[in-house]
Amino acid sequence: MSKLVTIFGGSGFVGRYIARRMAKEGWRVRVAVRNVNEAMFVRPYGVVGQVEPVFCNIRDDDSVALVTNGADAVVNCVGVLDELGKNTFSAVQAEGAARIARIAAAEGVARMVQISAIGADAESDSLYAQTKAAGEAGVLEHMPDAIILRPSIVFGAEDEFFNRFAGMSRLGPVLPVIGADTKFQPVYVDDIAKVATNAVLGKVPAGIYELGGPDVHTFRELMQLMLNVIHRRRLIVNTPFWLARVMASVFGVIRAVTLGLVKGPVTKDQVINLGVDNVVSDDAKGFADLGITPTAMEAVLPDYLWRFRPSGQYDAIKDSAKNLKA
Repeated sequence: MSKLVTIFGGSGFVGRYIARRMAKEGWRVRVAVRNVNEAMFVRPYGVVGQVEPVFCNIRDDDSVALVTNGADAVVNCVGVLDELGKNTFSAVQAEGAARIARIAAAEGVARMVQISAIGADAESDSLYAQTKAAGEAGVLEHMPDAIILRPSIVFGAEDEFFNRFAGMSRLGPVLPVIGADTKFQPVYVDDIAKVATNAVLGKVPAGIYELGGPDVHTFRELMQLMLNVIHRRRLIVNTPFWLARVMASVFGVIRAVTLGLVKGPVTKDQVINLGVDNVVSDDAKGFADLGITPTAMEAVLPDYLWRFRPSGQYDAIKDSAKNLKA
């Protein structure tokens, strides 16, 4: 019988790419999610019955044990960028990750892959970064041979980074950013999936790997690159951190008063993270150690950002038509 992998958050941005690759490897794939109905799109990744979404709440032991039972490997892709209700940073990224590892160890699961993030740091001022580090520690406590992947900001067709700012560029001549000089090393989502799949297959030694793309850019440079791809000219304006903190505080109060119905564009924790460079450390293991050449942004961005161009899919045709002589 084919081996079985349980992917927690397997219908999310990174998880779906791992699920697709694991299905191509011939594994049965159990996609553990909170909303099964919204994860049905993963089923065609394999033959009938090979990829199945199942319900799981990683805050509950019994729920995690049910989807872990019988698995040969587990991959945890669950994370949150913003706290909502019971899904706090601590409950999801720290306690949830440790719970999966503890139960996986008890079930005799052979391998575990944990998707963390560059910047995971127990001493950080950011609760997001603190809980990412706590999650790593919890995983290694129960599964010491786990493979932990720390990607920089992730790009791909379903990303919430380039898509978000490309959408904002439609709203006016100014594109505001926070931390314009902060450096990032964007990594292609399927490159992460490739490493995670190799890890499940036993081709990656245990340890922590920081995954960044081939190029390092400031936030401002990334926005200019995105604008070039979508053929728009906008004034990129940096929002000072002091003002961003004030904005985040105000929107935080509004959110609390409205019981979460009104969300601001940024939270205080996100402002903290935007002030710290998000690049691979000099002494970290990464793609080079795994024999993988990461994909450049220029090779991928045009494939999905074209819809934000002034004339969408017809933008190139209209541009060419301008050169035609009457």
